Amino acid sequence: MTHGTADPGDGKGAKSTLASSVYQQLRDDLLRGALEAESKLRVEWVVSRYGAGASPVREALNRLAAEGLLGRHDQRGFFLMPVGAAELEELTRTRCWLEERALRESIAHRTAEWEEQLVLARHRLARAERRLPEDPSTNDPEWEKLHRAFHRALIAACRSHWLIGFCEQLSDQASRYRLISQNGPGMGRDDLGEHRIIAEHPGRRRRWRRRGASQPLPPHRRDVHGTLRPGL
Repeated sequence: MTHGTADPGDGKGAKSTLASSVYQQLRDDLLRGALEAESKLRVEWVVSRYGAGASPVREALNRLAAEGLLGRHDQRGFFLMPVGAAELEELTRTRCWLEERALRESIAHRTAEWEEQLVLARHRLARAERRLPEDPSTNDPEWEKLHRAFHRALIAACRSHWLIGFCEQLSDQASRYRLISQNGPGMGRDDLGEHRIIAEHPGRRRRWRRRGASQPLPPHRRDVHGTLRPGL
């Protein structure tokens, strides 16, 4: 009889779990702008900050680089992707292309369940306060989460997990820029009104079909771009 025999896979599984934990924490910090002061991310610094070993840290950094949230120089480590007006312009233009196509596909293949989920997502977003009560210049993380869920609901019926995945990746990139607008001129924007117009747009199906697929969709993304650009 043997006692205490270890499963050879236990160590690998624990390392993978730790890497996922570091990845999620680091990803959250990147998206909320907590690491903007650190232009370079040395493995030793990440190890110290997140209390993990070098191996899971490197795995997490490589995952974030593959998603485009970090840059990587051969032999020189990882760095935060720069934030600038030209990058924002390209990002916004690409989001408009992809999300407009995804929304059109969702409208074309709409179901009663999709419409119900969209109404529910908008209702939840409308009830949430965008700003933190104790710090009116900062977005509430719960609002950010509901805002993301609303835009995800809009394209959920597009029938392409690839398209949804690309839109999600671009949404991650855009969230960094949205943080810049927290103290900028965008504070006066009618967020509720903009999202109400977006949510109601798919409901005008007959009029939309009569006018044809070339009818423009609500210019929410371009409005956001105009709000963020002066702060860069």
